[in-house]
Amino acid sequence: MEATLCIPKTAFLALGAPPTPPGTQPDPRGQMVYTVGMLAFMVFIFYFLIIRPQRVRSRQQESLLKSIKPGDKVVTSSGIIGTVVGVKEKSLSIRSADTKLEILKSAVTEVTASAAEKSGGESS
Repeated sequence: MEATLCIPKTAFLALGAPPTPPGTQPDPRGQMVYTVGMLAFMVFIFYFLIIRPQRVRSRQQESLLKSIKPGDKVVTSSGIIGTVVGVKEKSLSIRSADTKLEILKSAVTEVTASAAEKSGGESS
């Protein structure tokens, strides 16, 4: 004889919520308030984890691109390191090794050394 453990299938379903007393139903307004509250909480979390940090990064990138001037050393998104030779409205001319390249400003990810640091360091 084989012993088997018999667990009713409804036992797993009953674990989620406490049983309601017979003849009563939950208040639908309370459930709606709970649902709207959870939705508002999720939107709040979504804003502070995704939207706000992205706005901060885009503002930093925008100010970085506006402050680029000739003589700055930059790194592009493709990994090219060069010195800025000329600045136009939407593009930059950079010199990398023996090559002069014209790139979009949006391709610049970092300014490693600015021309102001170089001139400030030489006069001291």
